Amino acid sequence: MADELYEVLGVSKDASSDDIKKAYRKLAKKYHPDLNPGDKAAEETFKKLQAANNLLSDPEKRKQYDAGAIDAEGNETRQHYYRDYAGAGGEHPYQSSAGYEDISDVFSDLFRAHARGGGQAGARGADGAEFRMRGGDVRYSIEVPFLEAINGAKKRVTMPNGKVLDLSIPAGLHEGQILRLRGQGMPGHGGGPAGDAYVEVHVAAHPGFRRHGNNIHTDLPIGLHEAVLGAKVRVPTVTGAVTMSVPAGSNSGDTLRLRGKGVPASGGRSAGDQVVTLRVQLPKEPDAELKSFLEEWAKTHSYDPRTEKEG
Repeated sequence: MADELYEVLGVSKDASSDDIKKAYRKLAKKYHPDLNPGDKAAEETFKKLQAANNLLSDPEKRKQYDAGAIDAEGNETRQHYYRDYAGAGGEHPYQSSAGYEDISDVFSDLFRAHARGGGQAGARGADGAEFRMRGGDVRYSIEVPFLEAINGAKKRVTMPNGKVLDLSIPAGLHEGQILRLRGQGMPGHGGGPAGDAYVEVHVAAHPGFRRHGNNIHTDLPIGLHEAVLGAKVRVPTVTGAVTMSVPAGSNSGDTLRLRGKGVPASGGRSAGDQVVTLRVQLPKEPDAELKSFLEEWAKTHSYDPRTEKEG
């Protein structure tokens, strides 16, 4: 049934790639095992969501699935073999476009045969010879917290097939970066090597930090007295809080730079900076003493920030 995976994600068969991506992210957050510890039903649903997303997010596999050439697990269907040969036309209706008149020739060409005996027994071709075949590659996607993507981390993740893998997140990982796990794909046949797993990593947003290239941007609220008089304040960074000097006479929108406090250095890449934007914030409750002082101050000062800006 070619609508099965679309139903899992709750989208229509003509849904766009963006619609599929949004639907998957919304449901994956709801059913993620980390948010539903011990809930087997949620875990199974999460596995189905990942499997559906992995197939439908691949344009070529989605096309094959819609055409009935592969099933919901990505396996080729018998209908696919029939179409490959019966649709070829010509004098031999079961001759493929590659020129093979007998399907045994196809197997002989695709698989490397080896003599029997010794090692793991393999599948056999039409001539009785064994062959070794590398396992297929698989694709997954996961979401990691912002700080783990910046600083690197070791994560234990559960794949859609239930397999648990230890994944190394490299420091400075970008949104959409793909990690390759050698030998973690589908098992091989006849003693052949396993395929690889490709994991596309999405980075969750952070409430206090934003990334621009290798620099980290953040807003820092400061008091009126700190802006006027200057101060030493604690500033959060991606590797922990540090002390920063706010110059006297600072304004909202002024930026200060913390060298080397952005994305950490890795390989041949130097560390980025953290750019701090100051936001002057008045007390939430009216301050009678501050109000009185400013009333007297305004009587002897003609400062108008709008005029200054226009000039």
